[in-house]
Amino acid sequence: MAKKKRKHNNTPKRKRFNRRQRLDSAKHWLSTFEGGNIAKAYRKHYGIDWITAFIELEMLGMKIDPKYAEKVLESVRGQTEARKRKRLLKSKDEEQTLEDYQDENYAYIVGYTSGGVPYGVTWEEWEELESLEFDEVEIDDIDTISLE
Repeated sequence: MAKKKRKHNNTPKRKRFNRRQRLDSAKHWLSTFEGGNIAKAYRKHYGIDWITAFIELEMLGMKIDPKYAEKVLESVRGQTEARKRKRLLKSKDEEQTLEDYQDENYAYIVGYTSGGVPYGVTWEEWEELESLEFDEVEIDDIDTISLE
């Protein structure tokens, strides 16, 4: 029997470091860094969030402007709130879509007759379906089951 191939992790090693490993690696990285915004570069290089980047850079002896840090963190909070609002709107849209297929008589409206009358699964039938225990039904008996 052939050996199974091991899955290769495509995530760079530096993005899988824990804090101690990052701090050890960052000492060398900081000495070779030539960019402008060190906090942004550090965050992206090691794949961490802003708060962690600010904390670790201060641990490494870098001075971070408190006004800049507060401005960035406020922006991150705003983005988080925007995502929450978007998720909430999406869930409300999904609920509305579900309500389009339900009313007070039908748990699920399959369609409408030519006269505009809905047909589908009533709430009583829905409750019966929910109460059925399908584990007790054998495969051969399925043809004889009716929902009447």
